[in-house]
Amino acid sequence: QSTTATRILLILLSLFLFTQVFGLSSVAQVVLGKGNNGQYLSINMAFGIGATLGVYAAGGVSGAHLNAAITITQCVLGNISWTTLAAYIIGQFLGSFMAAATVFAVYYDAIYDYTKGNLTVSGPTATAMIFSTYPAPNVSLQGAFFTEFIATVMLILGVMVIHDEKNNAAIKGAQPMLTGMLVLGIGLGMGLNTGYAINPSRDLPPRVFTAIAGWGTAVFTAEHSWWWVPVAAPILGCLFGVFIYKLCIDFHNSPVHENEHEKEQAGMETS
Repeated sequence: QSTTATRILLILLSLFLFTQVFGLSSVAQVVLGKGNNGQYLSINMAFGIGATLGVYAAGGVSGAHLNAAITITQCVLGNISWTTLAAYIIGQFLGSFMAAATVFAVYYDAIYDYTKGNLTVSGPTATAMIFSTYPAPNVSLQGAFFTEFIATVMLILGVMVIHDEKNNAAIKGAQPMLTGMLVLGIGLGMGLNTGYAINPSRDLPPRVFTAIAGWGTAVFTAEHSWWWVPVAAPILGCLFGVFIYKLCIDFHNSPVHENEHEKEQAGMETS
């Protein structure tokens, strides 16, 4: 049992490093390059590429649990045990924390040049948003919470559509790429208000890292103590999304073997 947990941890660690390093470094490049080395679109694409590679890397072992909200939802549904839940989340958090540290190390010189050594959460040379999400200045806390909630509903609906064997599931090899496209799509349409965290394990560990690395407790107190929103809203959004999916799609689908039988019948009739 312990070796399984270790394996899960190592895989999630490597995979989250994968996903997050792509995403966070793209934000760093846009911010520190002052818009000369990429725009908002390049951040969306990098997160999509990172998600795709992450799912390819760990799909076989863990079913690619990249998101604490989805992992918690799977546990609530009884699909994974509490011990597996703990192992997955520890792996996600360690991987995400290490990814933030890696990106910080890669861009250490550029960050210090850009900020003149003054690491801030807000202001003209703010850099905390390289690592974690912060809401746009014109968005209320309720509006931001609702944005994260709906964006995560779209995420889990998309994930379930891509993987649902009883429905029109994508072929196995294409699932990671479609998941990456789903993340890209959410970024393209729902990133303005909050920078679409849609994942507690994407947002909280880098925030903890920034608190330690020199940005201080402001990363938790800024924007009316915003930090809890990208943790709570995605978890609630995931649970709600699963409920919607089961209500609108899952309960109306016949089981797999019936579908297969119908397909055979249709095939015979056609021939």
